[in-house]
Amino acid sequence: MSDSAQSYGQGGDSDAWRSEEGRISALAVWGLYLLSIPSFAVFALVGVIVAYVQRDGSGALAGRHFDAQIRLFWIAFAWGVALFFASIAAWALTIVLIGFPLLWLIGVAGFIVMVWFTVKSVFGLVRLLDGRGP
Repeated sequence: MSDSAQSYGQGGDSDAWRSEEGRISALAVWGLYLLSIPSFAVFALVGVIVAYVQRDGSGALAGRHFDAQIRLFWIAFAWGVALFFASIAAWALTIVLIGFPLLWLIGVAGFIVMVWFTVKSVFGLVRLLDGRGP
């Protein structure tokens, strides 16, 4: 059993979920994640802060969603930082022309990370609305 399952229990009962502590906050975080693209990731930052603040006082299912939301944010953030530094190196390599295809690949990778983040957020929101774990 994972650490998050031990600390938050099994959860999953949709009737208990309707009155569970942290339900609205977990829904709000998934919504903020979905709005992160038009906000240039500002709402994603707000969402992860809300997830950290609400995680300790939440019920079993909401706690597991908060853990998944925090993990999703940090994975996407790490990819963003790595792609940023790769783009700096690629810009330096444009002098010898190899940087241009590298910049294109970095742009494609950034787009893939953005789509992955959005799809994971949609699936997380749907699972939360169904009263299931992330």
